[in-house]
Amino acid sequence: MTLPTVFLPHGAGPCFFMEWQRGPADAWDRTAAYLRDLVATLPERPTAILVVSGHWEAPEFTVGAGERPPLIYDYYGFPEHTYRLTFEAPGSPDLAQRVRRLLDAAGIASAEDAGHGWDHGVFVPLKLVTPAADIPVVQLSLKAGLDPAAHLAAGRALAPLRDEGVLIVGSGMSWHNMRGFSPAYTARSAVFDAWLEAAVTDPARRDAALARWEEAPHAREAHPREEHLLPLMVAAGAAEGERGRIAFRDQVMDVVISAVEFGGS
Repeated sequence: MTLPTVFLPHGAGPCFFMEWQRGPADAWDRTAAYLRDLVATLPERPTAILVVSGHWEAPEFTVGAGERPPLIYDYYGFPEHTYRLTFEAPGSPDLAQRVRRLLDAAGIASAEDAGHGWDHGVFVPLKLVTPAADIPVVQLSLKAGLDPAAHLAAGRALAPLRDEGVLIVGSGMSWHNMRGFSPAYTARSAVFDAWLEAAVTDPARRDAALARWEEAPHAREAHPREEHLLPLMVAAGAAEGERGRIAFRDQVMDVVISAVEFGGS
């Protein structure tokens, strides 16, 4: 059975594990509910998760190859207890090597780092997706330069993993402007999100649209820097030719955010 691929919103820092003070107290509750229900909506339970986070960039695509990666608390100004969160899922050196072989077969250079830890784009959402931490997790970096076409190509190379029980997850945000979470951006975020939906749902034009995402309305307001959008490209590339859909949408901190799922059977 072929698993879908997913681009999910990982929230703001450790937002799901604290009393949220900025805006309504329940601002992130619906996003959290989507993440908690994700595995149950899949056609089968994954045997492993490959996650591409917007918080790790490397000169080449680099795979975390450790057996027990540490956590990187790469957020600032949050309550003290959020720096003691745990996520004890195992890594998978075997899957890491499989990822490298697939990239190599596609002519894509890669590296590995057995000591790299999981940033909050990995452990924060996956604490909700897999609360028992019983599914092995491997992280793949973004490639420096943030070329959309390169990340679409990496996704295409990794597509066989979907038939091997591996859930490919892009972890980012569909809107990621740290100064643009306010009512002044609500309408603009909705317009960008509508463009995103049109782009991802049409497999015939998706790669071309995503490769030229900067031409979208309000693109650089949505992403002054695109590291939180590039994980979407990997998820989309791994489902080339298959329809995408908006699996979740909400208005959080005055802007529209979405999750996207591609393919699956």
